[in-house]
Amino acid sequence: MSFQRSSALESQPTTWRREDDPQYADDPEFRELAQELSDKIFGLTSNVSALSNELTKLGSKRETERGRERVRNLIDETSASFKDIGEGLKKLTSWADVGPSQKYTQKRLANEYQASLREFQQLQRVAIEKEKSSAQAARAALDQATSPTSEQHPQHGQQQEQEQLRLANQEEVDWQEQMIIERESEIRNIEQSVGELNELFRDVAVMVREQGDQIDIIEGHVETTYDASRGAHVELTKANRYQKSARSKACILLLILAIVLVIIILAVVID
Repeated sequence: MSFQRSSALESQPTTWRREDDPQYADDPEFRELAQELSDKIFGLTSNVSALSNELTKLGSKRETERGRERVRNLIDETSASFKDIGEGLKKLTSWADVGPSQKYTQKRLANEYQASLREFQQLQRVAIEKEKSSAQAARAALDQATSPTSEQHPQHGQQQEQEQLRLANQEEVDWQEQMIIERESEIRNIEQSVGELNELFRDVAVMVREQGDQIDIIEGHVETTYDASRGAHVELTKANRYQKSARSKACILLLILAIVLVIIILAVVID
């Protein structure tokens, strides 16, 4: 079926549909849920864009602890939004008694959701790689700072100063160690989120495939109906043409009969 017919099917008005036929019923709840999901999917684009901008700073001179915190918050918030929208999309896709245009709406929203989710997952992987590189660099620097130095024999005053310095350095080391532990924990959280969204991505892929099969069936029915209607129109045109031709022949025959009759009457009168 051509794209024009597909677009016409999706945008066709609902005024002509039979209200007593569930297949063509204008369901306000379906329409409301579809609009809500569409708005939420559109809203995800700002989060994805902000996350992409923040990730460009990681590993550069512009990297800050506040920036890493924004990355973590954006990933957590966007992941939660994808899960929420995914549940709504499952509900919309399993809606009973939907018509052709509603099936197109289901497939369109599923495709938009799938595209946004794919882009977000790519950014998640970038975040994991950058966080791992940063954590490994911090771990290496920490190990180097705490490695034993060559043995020295300082005097009593120098020994006290070095002890104070060692305690101060130990506090810094403990703080750095805690930061590394938190960063490694965040990496595990992102990896877990990636796994959960992968499951959701597969579920949506199955829904898209099923909707595609259903729409193909609908398109096949529409195509068959269109061909049948076009064939019927051709036959009606032929029948109409034959009818006009037969009517013309009948008129000519009646005219000939009338002329013959007049000639006969005239011949009788003259005789």
